[in-house]
Amino acid sequence: MATLPPFPGTTGRRDWRTAFDAIRKLLANGDDTAQVFRIMRALNVGSGPRGYARLIATLDGGRLATEQVELARRFSDRAWVASFAPGTVGAAYRDWLATTGYSADGLVEVSRITDGDDIRHPYAWFGRRSRDMHDVWHVLTGYQADESLGEAALVAFSYAQLGGLGWAFIAGAAALKSLRVTRGRLFARAIWEGYRHGRQARWLAGEDYETVMHEPLAAARARLGIADPVVYRHAQRVLGPAMASYLSAPKQPAIAQPEPEPEPEKLAA
Repeated sequence: MATLPPFPGTTGRRDWRTAFDAIRKLLANGDDTAQVFRIMRALNVGSGPRGYARLIATLDGGRLATEQVELARRFSDRAWVASFAPGTVGAAYRDWLATTGYSADGLVEVSRITDGDDIRHPYAWFGRRSRDMHDVWHVLTGYQADESLGEAALVAFSYAQLGGLGWAFIAGAAALKSLRVTRGRLFARAIWEGYRHGRQARWLAGEDYETVMHEPLAAARARLGIADPVVYRHAQRVLGPAMASYLSAPKQPAIAQPEPEPEPEKLAA
């Protein structure tokens, strides 16, 4: 694989202080998505050059790198999103947008930490590309976006695919906290399954998403080697909505308390 120079102006050092501050806030409120990008900025040192080098080493990567399509713009094009035939990845993505209320533009706004995020540089473009693929990966993998379990599993999948330490840091922290909150290992097992499936799948960052979106969803999953998330779905059923989304509902009791028995005089009434 090609070796490229580091991003200009970077020190190559990880900012662990920022990462621990951000993970504390994220574990207290899983809806605070901005903390995810703080962690990525602090820990994913070198992932941009490595990912870009891997991309241009692929058969189609040179063309993608030359064209530098901004996926957020494409995914925000309502006419383009509306054009996908039923059963395709794009149609599933369209349904996903309608169900979740999320948008590509919204993800861009949350991720904008500094004015340099839109810099015209190949590594920065690859970083934006990695960000903008995230929601489509929810559709391809089947991991639900509006729950802690689905996000954590996809984060682990993303670590296996992209290699940035920030992904592993978030997935590991979510898994460790789940052992205490859910009083079981199902949540953590689903995260581990996400990692394994990410390792088994083809490298999704090298795909042409303007083409992928037109593929039938089942065929795309088969071609890309994305396995059925059996453990994840089992964990969803067993844990229930409250525990599957424990990071987004910190005030929810970890274990539901049984309803109190009615007093005898109330039974008589």
